[in-house]
Amino acid sequence: MPQVKIIARNFMDMVAALPAMKLDQLYQNAFICEAILRSLPPLAKKYVIQMLYIEEAVTTKSIEEWVLPDGLSKHKVAIDRLLQLRIFSEAFDRSSGTSYRLNPTFQSNLQKHITCGGVLPREPMPSSITARLPSLEDLAVFAFALEQWECFLLQLINSTQAEKMTNISPSMMRIFQRGLLTQRDKEPPRLTESGFQFLLMDTNAQLWYIIREYISNSEERDVDSADLISFLLELSFHATGEAYNMNTLTEVQRNTLKDLADLGLVKLQQGRKESWFIPTKLTTNLSVSLTDSSSRKEGFVVVETNFRIYAYSTSKLHCEILRLFSRIEYQLPNLIVGAITKESLYNAFDNGITADQIISFLQQNAHPRVAERVPSVPENVTDQIRLWESDLNRVEMTPAHFYDEFPTRDVFEAACDFAREYGGLLWEDSKKMRLVVKTDVHMHMREHLRRQRQ
Repeated sequence: MPQVKIIARNFMDMVAALPAMKLDQLYQNAFICEAILRSLPPLAKKYVIQMLYIEEAVTTKSIEEWVLPDGLSKHKVAIDRLLQLRIFSEAFDRSSGTSYRLNPTFQSNLQKHITCGGVLPREPMPSSITARLPSLEDLAVFAFALEQWECFLLQLINSTQAEKMTNISPSMMRIFQRGLLTQRDKEPPRLTESGFQFLLMDTNAQLWYIIREYISNSEERDVDSADLISFLLELSFHATGEAYNMNTLTEVQRNTLKDLADLGLVKLQQGRKESWFIPTKLTTNLSVSLTDSSSRKEGFVVVETNFRIYAYSTSKLHCEILRLFSRIEYQLPNLIVGAITKESLYNAFDNGITADQIISFLQQNAHPRVAERVPSVPENVTDQIRLWESDLNRVEMTPAHFYDEFPTRDVFEAACDFAREYGGLLWEDSKKMRLVVKTDVHMHMREHLRRQRQ
């Protein structure tokens, strides 16, 4: 069974992939420096803070003295991350060995930000205007973000399931759906293996995957990727539910906000004279770590030892996601009842979903009443899911080549020894002088047999 895995990188992975010149351009913004500092591993943060006011390079030996002996593996991860983001520059000297220095642009802007305090990218609109906006209530903003995001995901699964069709333009929808949908001539679009896996991912991971595709396509829209990353990270520092004037934005930034509004990251509103945008919780999550549990939504799934599923939800999206790997039996106004069966799991495995992804989804979305149990999903259920997956993996496919009709037994035995030395011998029949070798050693085997003939 093919295994496809989506890697949902966060912003810092995209920042690390930028050229040095664009990184320096990003580091001119103090908010970007703070966002990157927040994203670093704890030990990397310690190094940056300790070296923030040191102008000279610091040797590796000196930095290693700041770490306990059992923390050397974390030390290596921290140094690698700082080098990837070009926060550290590396130098080598014969006398002192390897040393590191902070990026001067990053260092000076972070110093100013910490010493003088940061000024928000833009101030919220005055209360005399926002007091008349009922949509600024936290519940209204949260409901809007949830509705837009679920509508987008439902459109991925099946456009007929969405109560309210999103107004995403076809060109933008192609960007968001890249790699998630496939379509043949005169056939409706259907989810790819990556698309099925995408639906089981955490909301933050889904968000980063979509935003990554949006950023990677920015050059086609004549938008600089560094400017786009900078603006998106700036948005994450805005207060959720506050209204901000659109007149403070450039044309490119206004167009970006229109795209983000389709996904529920911001809410756009138009007044008589002015227009404004309201960031939602999804926007503030852009600078949150994938492992930050504080951003997790409350779970809704209870799995029993008899393989029955009870999902306390009114969401059609939750029902469609559960349908990917279980049999839905009936749906009440606030309850979805289903069962995990062998047939439903085989269907999920055929679509490219793995047992670990199903188990992870059930654990991450466990209802609060069972989330604190260990384990939150019964062991007999998780074990059986893995066993049913292993049933499909009993036969392993290996590309190979078949050889027969050897002129003499000496040539056959020499060929077997040659394939065995390369680790490519899969099967041999000494009576009929036949053998099968891996495709990796096929060309070497041909050369060996050609030399034998000579």
